[in-house]
Amino acid sequence: MSMLADAFTLVAVLAGIGFFAAGTAGLLRFPDTASRLHALTKADHLGLGLVVLGLLPQAGSLADSLRLLAIWALVLFAGAAAGPMLATLTRRTGPEA
Repeated sequence: MSMLADAFTLVAVLAGIGFFAAGTAGLLRFPDTASRLHALTKADHLGLGLVVLGLLPQAGSLADSLRLLAIWALVLFAGAAAGPMLATLTRRTGPEA
């Protein structure tokens, strides 16, 4: 069972890293702030979700699992709050130079 949990952890964490890399590529390549922000937040939320999902079988206790889920939830809420603020700021100040 441990080998199966280790394999699941490896696959999920590597998939999460792939989404982080895709979000970074979107941040660097997309032309405007709104599309950059969209690509970055979506890929980061999914990437972190996969990393947390992969680490859950490795958590030593229920408290550790709840901490991982709490971190993921806080990042989701922070992204949901910061994204619209950045979009509003960009709309007010005009497009980037």
